[in-house]
Amino acid sequence: MGSGYDRPFMERHDRVIQYEYPFNERIRTYLRLENLFRRLGLLVAREDALDHHFALMTMFEIMEVAGRADLKSEVLKDLERQKQALNGYRGNPAISEEALNHAIGRLDGCFSALNQQTGKAGQCLTENEWLMTIRARASIPGGTCEFDLPGYFAWQHESPASRRADLERWAGSFAPLAESLYILLAMLRDAGTAQKAIAIGGKFQQNLPQARTFHLMRLRVGREHAAIPEISGSRLLVSVRFLRHETESHLVPVTDDVPFEITLCG
Repeated sequence: MGSGYDRPFMERHDRVIQYEYPFNERIRTYLRLENLFRRLGLLVAREDALDHHFALMTMFEIMEVAGRADLKSEVLKDLERQKQALNGYRGNPAISEEALNHAIGRLDGCFSALNQQTGKAGQCLTENEWLMTIRARASIPGGTCEFDLPGYFAWQHESPASRRADLERWAGSFAPLAESLYILLAMLRDAGTAQKAIAIGGKFQQNLPQARTFHLMRLRVGREHAAIPEISGSRLLVSVRFLRHETESHLVPVTDDVPFEITLCG
């Protein structure tokens, strides 16, 4: 599969947990799909039949999330917008022309590949009657047992290499969208500057400048604080309240100060 699928499903740090909060529905959808694509790459690379079962279930989830009629056009507009923004840096002595050309070339490649696709992401899979039968049965708890889907049960007994080849072929229809989202989200994240902050008594608020629109907030907090952020935000204000597990199933507000790092990306 494409290079984007090889990225880690989750960024793990020994001492820090990073959270992300989207400010609009478009970025929310992008993040959900990115999460699903990374999970898919992780599962396909494994060999166990159960992992490949959940890889297929992840493909069905991707089809659901990517089913929005306007998603493709939104991604294409964002790719073009980023390309125009980068072109504005031409002639800037502080910017490497080689790096600029490389980034614009990647955007052009993603735009062309996605634009050439017809229909929604994964639409070609809907023409596979066998896969759609599995998808329908998968919506029923326990609905993919061998007595319900003997053909699927037999497929799970194929060699890992054979199953992986099938999964990679089916997932190939998602590649243009996946690569486009990877580069768009990477550029969005790079657009922010991290700042250190302190949640006094476990609470933090920050007004946002009206002259600029932010699309994503990234928050990093040390694991030693055992503090879980509850984030809310709008185009004018972001608010963070930290919670902590009192018991396994009950969260309570943190009352001590919590240092963290916040990045606003726009």
